[in-house]
Amino acid sequence: MNFNEYQEQSRVTAKYPQVGNNFVYPTLGLSGEAGEVAEKIKKVIRDKNGIVDDNTKEEIKKELGDVLWYVAQLSAELQISLDDVAQSNLKKLYDRMERDVLHGEGDNR
Repeated sequence: MNFNEYQEQSRVTAKYPQVGNNFVYPTLGLSGEAGEVAEKIKKVIRDKNGIVDDNTKEEIKKELGDVLWYVAQLSAELQISLDDVAQSNLKKLYDRMERDVLHGEGDNR
């Protein structure tokens, strides 16, 4: 499966107000799900001495899937293909790597 296939197939499950004209809903969902991933990692540090066991890995995988779903829906709302998001991101990262600026701050480095 490629990103566009995922985006298309996941779009069928998009059931929220004004699907197709509502970028706010998936933005808020993305933020919430990213927070859930962070919470799982926080608890690994607090409760498991930083060790990710198989059960926790599965729980994190589910949350990452939710993050992916919201990224796909937000991209669809903005009429951006998920393949394009992925390709653009890699292009940006390789450009930074070639210029030795992967580290540092700012979007336009």
